[in-house]
Amino acid sequence: MESSAHIRTGAAWTWASAALVSEAAALGVLAWWGATAPGAPWGRVLLGVGLPVAAALLWGTFAAPRARVRSTPARVATKLVVLGSAVAATAQLAGPVPAALLAAVSLAGAVLADPAALRPAVTAS
Repeated sequence: MESSAHIRTGAAWTWASAALVSEAAALGVLAWWGATAPGAPWGRVLLGVGLPVAAALLWGTFAAPRARVRSTPARVATKLVVLGSAVAATAQLAGPVPAALLAAVSLAGAVLADPAALRPAVTAS
């Protein structure tokens, strides 16, 4: 019985790690896209800094495990906007294969990461 709990916890950590990596990659890709966008240099700097900051603020407010606003529709919408924007930016910057990889890891991490499974199990003595 205990090994089953370890397997569940191990899988939960794996998917939580995938979610974290895809979220960090999303911030990096948004910064990259903003910094290479056409336009004036000051506009690229503004986008390169502003896009990931705006995404992080949205994520922290609506999608983080300890988000200030606990609303399932807002959490799902935030994840779709941030991760979807990062996938679109990746497709433009690096092509469809890296974009598909980011989309797959993002989807798996978002769907399969279970914060409840990351808490230590309480055993009766």
